[in-house]
Amino acid sequence: MSLLQLTHMAGPEVFLTIAAIAALFFDLYMMQGQSLQMRRVFAASIATLGCVAGFFFLLFVGGTGGDPAGMIVLDPTTKIAKLCVLSVAAFAMLLAADGDFTTHVGEYFALLLMSTVGMTLMVSSENLLMLFVALELASLSLYILVAFDKKSRQSAEAALKYFLFGGMSAAFMLFGLSLLYGLSGSLELHVVADKLAHRAMDPLTLVAMVMVLIGFGFKVAVAPFHLWAPDAYQGAPTASAAFVATGSKVAAFFLMAKVVMLAFSESHGSGDWRAFAAGWMPVVATLALFSMILGNLAALAQSSVKRLLAYSAIANAGYAMLGLLANNGQGMASILFFAVTYAAATLGAFGVVGAVERARGGDKLSDFAGLHRDSPWLSFFMLIFLLSLAGIPPLAGFFGKFYLFAAAVNAGGAEMGMLWLVIVAVAMSAVSLYYYLQPLKQIYVMDAPEDAGKLNVSLATWIGLIGLAVAVVVFGCAPDLLVESLVSAGSGHGH
Repeated sequence: MSLLQLTHMAGPEVFLTIAAIAALFFDLYMMQGQSLQMRRVFAASIATLGCVAGFFFLLFVGGTGGDPAGMIVLDPTTKIAKLCVLSVAAFAMLLAADGDFTTHVGEYFALLLMSTVGMTLMVSSENLLMLFVALELASLSLYILVAFDKKSRQSAEAALKYFLFGGMSAAFMLFGLSLLYGLSGSLELHVVADKLAHRAMDPLTLVAMVMVLIGFGFKVAVAPFHLWAPDAYQGAPTASAAFVATGSKVAAFFLMAKVVMLAFSESHGSGDWRAFAAGWMPVVATLALFSMILGNLAALAQSSVKRLLAYSAIANAGYAMLGLLANNGQGMASILFFAVTYAAATLGAFGVVGAVERARGGDKLSDFAGLHRDSPWLSFFMLIFLLSLAGIPPLAGFFGKFYLFAAAVNAGGAEMGMLWLVIVAVAMSAVSLYYYLQPLKQIYVMDAPEDAGKLNVSLATWIGLIGLAVAVVVFGCAPDLLVESLVSAGSGHGH
């Protein structure tokens, strides 16, 4: 493959890199005399344009195919996943325009863009070395973004915990991938899958599988590998926490599903009720069970909305595992649809939390008291986002969960072996409604404190919140707009 062909396939990454350099250059050399607000809006505009340019290039210009080594592969499912990552990143850039925690504006948006480059490479790579490098490019950028508020001790502590847990997960991941290379003699995911398909479930294959699952478990924050998430979400700048909770989850879940479904396609075992068989399915079923129970029950006790969203993310990671247990194209489609709808609602919720935090100095439930009187539209958007996360129809979150549950049940055939886990998921979804209603109770029932600060929301943030709210409603009322494309693309995706 020529350099020109490779550059054409990596068009979105090229646009993102150019935008990162432009954000740095203009902020350092042309915007230093301007106000911080103007610098943030300008840098956010450049970053958003980079994401939008990459989106439309991939949608209308980028083709399908891949290089022989699997460094970059663009099949229909991968293209949709990259489009979803770029969409989430674009909205995250808009919401970051109000972040007043740093004077290093250009560097902040450049890191956001470089993290997005890592995420897009993650979803489009089928080479073990490349996917690990892309994963670490995204992760290292996120570690710095979490620590970007240098005046906050909480931010530094959160970043340290995130870095230490992330470094440990990278070690597990790298060890597992190196074992896969040793077992197969190749770095290409499809070759690894072919080689492992002819091997019995020996101890070395089992160790490689467990190591890879542990590495991904840290990245997507499933229990018991979730300990970094609550502190990172609460201590990080809100814009950084929003991106960690959304963009990285979309990319990591897609990559996890691709690696597990391909590399260990013949070593899946069974997670059916009272019929567990050795493989990755019983491990994933156990992780899903613990995540749904722990995440939802721990969220009940939270007084910080950012921490509540962190435990909600752990629970939602457990739900997403149900699509992985389907182990087919429908499961892959349901994971991606759920990840996108979850990301839209969570990103919007963090956007509202950021506005309240700047006005009232905190993110506790009591800080949201009487918000509907100060900003009816901001309150209405929070209502949409939280009810979508709770899975209330006709919002997108309901169909996200519905497709996951349906994929898990259908995968068991007439025996419906995974029905036990779906029942737990439905029960935990009912529990989640209680803690999602707590912020809404403060917003619509309680009176605002007398010393409540004035809400100042930039035009960029309003555009982001409106776009996310529209997406949540549209994908809830017409889910086939995305689901049909995912299912048709997934039907040709490798098992």
